[in-house]
Amino acid sequence: MTRLRISVLDQSPIAEGATAADALRNTLDLARLADALGYHRYWLAEHHASHSLAGVAPEALIGPVALATRRIRVGSGGVMLPHYSPFKVAETFAMLSALAPGRIDLGLGRAPGSDGRTAFALQRDRSRAMPADDFPGHLAELLAYYERGLPAEHPFAPLSDSLPLAGPVPDVWLLGSSPDSAALAGALGLPYCVADFINSDAVPLAHAYRASFRPSARRAAPELIVACWAIAAEDRAAAERLALPAAMMFAHLMRGRTIPVPSVEHAEAWLRDNPQPPRRRRSLLGSGPEVRAQTEEVAALYGADEVMLVNILPDHAARRDSYARVAEAFGLVGEAALAA
Repeated sequence: MTRLRISVLDQSPIAEGATAADALRNTLDLARLADALGYHRYWLAEHHASHSLAGVAPEALIGPVALATRRIRVGSGGVMLPHYSPFKVAETFAMLSALAPGRIDLGLGRAPGSDGRTAFALQRDRSRAMPADDFPGHLAELLAYYERGLPAEHPFAPLSDSLPLAGPVPDVWLLGSSPDSAALAGALGLPYCVADFINSDAVPLAHAYRASFRPSARRAAPELIVACWAIAAEDRAAAERLALPAAMMFAHLMRGRTIPVPSVEHAEAWLRDNPQPPRRRRSLLGSGPEVRAQTEEVAALYGADEVMLVNILPDHAARRDSYARVAEAFGLVGEAALAA
């Protein structure tokens, strides 16, 4: 049986009373820990105009994280391609791949990562709203730069030769929580990451991805990551308590507001005074062994090759502890064991 790979998705949460600079320092620290513990990859998210999350530009964070780590794969989870020129993204990730050859992933999403106003502000051309159906064309153009797939007569064809590559091209993944992304990833023979922490009814997407998969030079067979919400602590009750700040944050988000991630005590008091309906999104909570068992259940449900774990906690020490407990439960092989 193939060993299940375990990875980290980091949104760089900004704790109440802290700054974005604090959040980014915590990201670098957590990446070093994940590298030392034996996690497979470390992806950085893209969220805009948020008081909760500092991760607005994964392309700016990947370089520092790659230089701060030694062996872990580093990538975007993901770059929201509708905001950007395909050539600019291709150049940026070629440069990152030259910086850390063989370790860079380019995860691409089609969602805005923001509200409509912010998405419009991110556009270079604000004379009109951009069409929602141009993603497949932009994705094809981006892939063509790396694979020299543009026809010779195409005006951009010579640009492929100018990319600052010094080794393998970045490994391109498609991210999503909708049937369109699953079908497109399969049709293009790309690896696919499904966001269970956004859509916990997404098992049909895994089936759709495999059903539509066509072998390509990118992948001979389907490869699937499922990204899940997970917190490990001393026991289930402690993990549930650590989940309260995110619950308060999401309650405000549903009302159109973003707030810094509150303390456990603040969230506990606020939720007591403002009871919320149960959330349908899946959460993996408990001790390290309990989270391992739940992770393996979700992986089996999706038929996933890898599970990427994400959480939002105000206490960085608790976040470190959560990932350390999961690594221990899975018996991940860290740097110390490799050196021995």
